[in-house]
Amino acid sequence: MTKPRSRQVRPGSSRSRVNAAGRAVRAGVQTSDDIEVIENWRKAHNKVLNDWQASLRAKCKNREVTFAQRLKRRRTIFDKLARQPGMELCRMHDIVGCRLIFPDMESLYDFRTRFLQNRRSAHEHLKVDRDPYPYDYIQVQHPTGSGYRGVHDIFRYVARSQESKPWDGLQIEIQYRTEAQHAWATAVEIAGAITRSETKFGKGSEAEKDFFRLSSEMIARSAEGMSSCYPELSNTELIERFDEIESKTGTLRHLRHVKMAETAYTEMSKQGESKAMVLVFRPENLTLAIYGFADLSSASNYYFGRERENSEEDIVLVRVAGELKKAYENYFSDTTNFIHLMDRSRELLK
Repeated sequence: MTKPRSRQVRPGSSRSRVNAAGRAVRAGVQTSDDIEVIENWRKAHNKVLNDWQASLRAKCKNREVTFAQRLKRRRTIFDKLARQPGMELCRMHDIVGCRLIFPDMESLYDFRTRFLQNRRSAHEHLKVDRDPYPYDYIQVQHPTGSGYRGVHDIFRYVARSQESKPWDGLQIEIQYRTEAQHAWATAVEIAGAITRSETKFGKGSEAEKDFFRLSSEMIARSAEGMSSCYPELSNTELIERFDEIESKTGTLRHLRHVKMAETAYTEMSKQGESKAMVLVFRPENLTLAIYGFADLSSASNYYFGRERENSEEDIVLVRVAGELKKAYENYFSDTTNFIHLMDRSRELLK
C-alpha cells in the first residue's frame, strides 16, 4: 500500500530564487512570478507551524498559559523587507510563530526552562549559546529601544524523515510574554491602528514612541520590579515625563475610548465554537469583521482570496484554542489591561 501524499505545501523554489523575489519586492519591481514564489514560501511554513504548535499545546495543558499561533501576512513580510534592507527573505525567522502568555515572570521562565531542557526534537535552537542570550528582551533591551519586553526563541526546522526534507531549514519564532508585557504590546498595536503610525516598527512620532518607552518603564517597575528603557529616572521624574508626553499625544486618552470589535466577537461566540477564524480590520473606520469557519482549509481559502482582492485591509487567519480574544487582543476594543496597569503604576510609583 502506498502512503498518502502530504497535503502540506512544499517549498517550490530554490533559496536563491526566494531571495531574488524578496529583493524585487524591496525595489518595487516585483513580477507576478515573484509574488507566486513568495506566497509559496510563506505557505510552506505552515508545515513547520503545525508540527510545533501540536507539541507546545500539549505542554500548555494544565498550566495557566494562553497560547496562539499565526502565519505572517504577505503585506507584513513586504513591510519588513522594506524596513530592513539587509534582510534576505530566506533568513526571515518569524514568518510563522507561536505566542505564549503567562501570568508572571516566574511562570514564564519556569515553563521556558522546562520546555528547553526536556525538548527531544532535533530542530536547531539559534544563538542559544550566546551570553547574554540576545533574544531575551526582558534581560537585554530590545535593539530598537522601543520598550518591548518578552523572550523569543528561534528554531530552524530539521527534518526527521526523507518525506520532510523539503522543509529543512525553515524557521519559526516562539514568543513568551507576561500578561503585563502583552498588555503593553497590545496597546502599541492599537495605537498604531488609530494613528496609522506603526509605532511597533519605529515609524511613529518621537513623542508617541516616548509615550510607550515611558509606559514600558512604569509597567516594568510596578508590575515586575524591574526596569526597561529609563532605569536612571526616579519614580517622580518618570511620572512627570510621562504626564508631559501624554499631554502632547493624548495616547492614553485615545486608548480609553477605542471601540473596535466587542459586538462582533460577542455575536461570533454565540454561534458556537469555530475551528478557525479570519479577522478583517479596516483602519479607515476602525471596524473589525470576524468570519468563523468549521475547518482550517475553508478559512485558508477565504483568507488567501480576500488578501489578493483587498490589499489595504488588515487580514489575519487564526486558529486558537479557546481564548481568541485574549491572544489577539490587538484586534479588539479591550485595552482594559493596559489602562489598568498604567493607572496602578501611577499609584504605586508616587
